[in-house]
Amino acid sequence: MSVQTLVRPTDDQLVPSFVEDRTRSTVYDVAIVGLGYVGLPLAQEACRTGMAVAGYDLSTRVVDGLVQGRSHVDDLSDADVRDMTAAGFTPGTDASVLAQAAVIVICVPTPLSATGGPDLGAVRGAVRTVGEQLQPGTLVILESTTYPGTTEDVVAPMLEEFSGLRAGRDFALAFSPERVDPGNARFGIRNTPKVVGGLTPTCTERTVEFYGRVVDRVVPVRSTREAETAKLLENTYRQVNIALVNELARAFHELDIDVWDVIDAASTKPFGFQAFRPGVGVGGHCIPIDPMYLNHQVLQQLGRPLRMVELAQEINTSQPSYVVARVSELLGRSGLALQGATVHLLGVTYKANIADDRESPAHPLAELLVAAGAHVTFHDPLVREWDVAGVRRVSDAEQATAVAGADVVVLVQDHDGYDVDALALAARTFLDTKGAATTPVAHKL
Repeated sequence: MSVQTLVRPTDDQLVPSFVEDRTRSTVYDVAIVGLGYVGLPLAQEACRTGMAVAGYDLSTRVVDGLVQGRSHVDDLSDADVRDMTAAGFTPGTDASVLAQAAVIVICVPTPLSATGGPDLGAVRGAVRTVGEQLQPGTLVILESTTYPGTTEDVVAPMLEEFSGLRAGRDFALAFSPERVDPGNARFGIRNTPKVVGGLTPTCTERTVEFYGRVVDRVVPVRSTREAETAKLLENTYRQVNIALVNELARAFHELDIDVWDVIDAASTKPFGFQAFRPGVGVGGHCIPIDPMYLNHQVLQQLGRPLRMVELAQEINTSQPSYVVARVSELLGRSGLALQGATVHLLGVTYKANIADDRESPAHPLAELLVAAGAHVTFHDPLVREWDVAGVRRVSDAEQATAVAGADVVVLVQDHDGYDVDALALAARTFLDTKGAATTPVAHKL
């Protein structure tokens, strides 16, 4: 269906029917659509509050695993899943469960399309499914990261079309951006503030009421658009600052300035500075993607790009090529060429101590090395399979031999399981892209 902009009646016109419909009988306090790295931790926290929680996912593999007590996300153990099911968590692939929930939260992926723009395929599919099951009085919340206007201009019309109900009058609608940080032991669902913006003030109130049972602090904003944009700003800020230090790292290398020493020194200032550190690039589900969603919408609506966002994307995307150049430089010092050399990569996930390799810059780095004629191997204690043509995985048992035998070893991700100094001392040439080594034999980015 085509995207349209809705002209909404005032909140006063919408309240009466909406309030009456909230008295309907429901089986579940909340149903969560999409049981991945966002939806499953939310379901866990809701279970802990005593809510009756249903989960809906298209993947029978995911659902069957959860029913059998197996977790497929880094932040939840199998024991956590078993505790959830013991508390009444009901995962399934039958969408009719959505009709029995007072609140429906959509937590599906929003990647980039093949042309670099937003891909709302999963959101549209989920919204259609929700719309077909939607009952009067239900609160629907979108958590999937997206561009400003999606909730009002895409989600609301679709829900109305497939349900025959009116958004803001017959059902409540809101956006609340996910703020999940996989592997973060300090901040989780409960103690991370939740930004919420409703289609109407009453929708916002309903959403604040729901999340108030799940998180310690709820932050209401003016509308869905502000809530959508807040998430994009958070990760655009990171993208731009990482690009800054990546560019500085390149210049400082040529100027014989230790970028890591500079950052540590600047970090001693107790105000006005936040440390960002260079690396192979940016990865994961947010930083490479969210700024491009924001840039796409600005370009579409205003006819001009966000220049700093595009430049930051360009710098970070080119960082793997820079690392390849550094590898070639180090090989040249030993009279070797990149073609025919053996390069061993350590850690290929986008973040330390998690198994998630989505959008990891290790992927283009490996592809560039292979394209240059290098023999590439990798080791990662958390990744058993990695889909990069021409790259061989080294087992834990083979790791010591691979490190000693490689012409260059590149630390891409500094998992806690790595003794970085020992690895650097065992290697012929060691390139540390994370600033983790303390031994002077390691070459730093």
